[in-house]
Amino acid sequence: MKGKRYTEQQILEILGQVEAGQPLAELTRLHGVAASTIHRWKAKYGGMTKDETKRFRVLEEENRRLKKLVADLSLDNQVLKEVVAKQW
Repeated sequence: MKGKRYTEQQILEILGQVEAGQPLAELTRLHGVAASTIHRWKAKYGGMTKDETKRFRVLEEENRRLKKLVADLSLDNQVLKEVVAKQW
């Protein structure tokens, strides 16, 4: 799988340039990204600081881990219910 091309800090710098009033067409050409990519970054990282992005990344990872845990426990619960139903 291909890795990320831009780090969160680079994305924040590009978004800072957008907020400073630099034309979007110029930024897309300069950084080699599509305008839709910049809009997607703006929706995800708009208004965040570097510390907030780090915290956001940690929370996303924790959320992913917890979702996996819930899925595993739900599967275990379903299997146990099937075993108990067959015994009675």
